[in-house]
Amino acid sequence: MTHPFLDLPPLSAAHFASVEDRVAQMLGTEHDVVIMQGEALLPLEGAIRGTVGPGNTALNVITGPYGQTFGNWLRDCGATVIDLAVPFHTAVSAGQIREAFAEHPEIDFVSLVHAEAATGNTNPVAEIGEVVRERGALFYLDAVASVGAEPVLVDAWGVDLCVIGAQKAMGGPAGVSAVSVSARAWARMAANPRAPRRSYLSLLDWKERWLDGGRKVLPHAPAQLEMLALEACVERIEAQGLDAVMGRHRAAAAATRAGAVALGGGLEPYVHQAREAAPVATTLRTPAGVVASELVARALAADPALPLAAGGGALAKEMIRVNHYGPDARVEVVQGCLAALGAALADKGLAVDPEGARRAAQDAWR
Repeated sequence: MTHPFLDLPPLSAAHFASVEDRVAQMLGTEHDVVIMQGEALLPLEGAIRGTVGPGNTALNVITGPYGQTFGNWLRDCGATVIDLAVPFHTAVSAGQIREAFAEHPEIDFVSLVHAEAATGNTNPVAEIGEVVRERGALFYLDAVASVGAEPVLVDAWGVDLCVIGAQKAMGGPAGVSAVSVSARAWARMAANPRAPRRSYLSLLDWKERWLDGGRKVLPHAPAQLEMLALEACVERIEAQGLDAVMGRHRAAAAATRAGAVALGGGLEPYVHQAREAAPVATTLRTPAGVVASELVARALAADPALPLAAGGGALAKEMIRVNHYGPDARVEVVQGCLAALGAALADKGLAVDPEGARRAAQDAWR
């Protein structure tokens, strides 16, 4: 008895390499791209541990929880870490990056999250990249949430290490991820005696065993089903057109923001400025006295399939996330989320206008 998933022929090295090439094209890069066999935390950590050690000074930008995680890894590597934290309702600016360099000219590594799905903000990577290039620092970017929702232009922005995952805006699998690595980043790793070797975290192992050999022999058995799912995901984006996919995410964000304002009940956008709001997910602040996690639970009781979540940690009291990414970047999904939140707010005795929210979302969808 055969099975369509379990009895597929083995994935060849050439097939694996072709998927890497298509990911590189989507990122606008001529740098090496390595598809790693695990969720995006794998290359996110591997890239930091490969390039940073004692003697390095890292500027770690914190606009959400992932920036905090990167700071922990950087310190564990022995680097001197300068945290640049901004309120989660806003974005960091290139001016703030420039000021950090002026105060600490020894900075040689900058870590930044492009879009923080957890807090709903997005950072101006193009402008920040200009500043980092001027100072000659290595630029590390977490684009896991942003890729597919907004432009990610690795070479144009001067990004040395760019990590992506397919499970959000790309609408693909979570079990594989990718990192683009510049020649400068490879050189930094080669000179780092503490870079992981013979390790699942090791990018240098991939370089020596895969890239340097011309991508002829895979270093280990690939995660076959996840690789095929990633390929299908990329094919779907290519067929729809990357601009169209990003356009759906922009429209979903605009519709959610407009609909939430029209809904009333005390809901308001968590990220104050629309230009700083991520297209992958919209965060909303609940009114005083309303616990976000309880409101979300009430809304999901009516429809558990809605892409709604409360903020993590302390943010669970005040933040709601509408995760309108991938297949959920559709106007009817946005309207369904707003309707469920409106009903939950009405149950608490708050005045809401669900029809007004529906119309506002529809009108904002462009």
